[in-house]
Amino acid sequence: MAKKNDKKKSRILRKLMHKYRMVVLNEDTFEEVGFVRLSRLNILAIGGFLLILVIAIVYLVIAYTPIKEVIPGYPDAMMSHHIRQNAMKLDSIERELAMRDQYFQNINRIVNGEVPENYMNDTTTLTGQDDIVFTRSENDSILREQVEAEEQFRLSVIEQTTNGKNLHELHFFTPVQGIITNPFKPLENHYGVDLVAGPNEVVKTTLDGTVILAAWTLKTGYVIQIQHDNNLTSVYKHNAELFKDEGQTVSAGDAIAVIGNSGELTTGPHLHFELWHNGVPLDPVKYIVF
Repeated sequence: MAKKNDKKKSRILRKLMHKYRMVVLNEDTFEEVGFVRLSRLNILAIGGFLLILVIAIVYLVIAYTPIKEVIPGYPDAMMSHHIRQNAMKLDSIERELAMRDQYFQNINRIVNGEVPENYMNDTTTLTGQDDIVFTRSENDSILREQVEAEEQFRLSVIEQTTNGKNLHELHFFTPVQGIITNPFKPLENHYGVDLVAGPNEVVKTTLDGTVILAAWTLKTGYVIQIQHDNNLTSVYKHNAELFKDEGQTVSAGDAIAVIGNSGELTTGPHLHFELWHNGVPLDPVKYIVF
């Protein structure tokens, strides 16, 4: 059986290698003009080479000439431009969503008495940047320490609003008439003032705005938070009762709560009032007369 197969393979190989002669004759005189010696194997090799050459030429024409735009389903120059623009817009939208999520997370941290984060501006995780080494002179270091000591928790650099209006020019309504028992102490994580007033004293909003939070928390009890113009936010904690719900608009002087003693972080009936601008706590005493 094996010998038959070997003979069959040998016969096929001889057929492929068998030489043929293609002669070109003059039609009138039958004179031999030329000839070409070929075999089946030569014809297959030449045919395969020509097929590969045609495929390569077609690919180059489609890939590097404008003819590719007439192929159905292939994007033209205008469509490619729109695709790039949409990709850039999508990237911008993703960043805006991330910044919005950070904003709401910072609001929750403020309500819980924690320090807001600023990770959207963090550049410590950037890669591919060359390390830059800065050197400081002794005099420069001394001056830097003096300036940093003077400017620590100084808020004058953020007192200008986005429309150029100074925060001191705004008319802040007093939330509640009372005595300040615990002032603004950012070093001790106390980002507002504690006000003691009469029993069942009504708490009023300090500016026009929209209620963005009206809830109860374990640490600060009944809390209401209002978003104002110029990126200002006011927070009222430890209330006994809330009069407004989330999403409602309020005007300066509207009653929004009743002073109380709710939450774990309290030692008696009082109002803890905070004022924030662009995510930075402000000392309310600088803007409101209590």
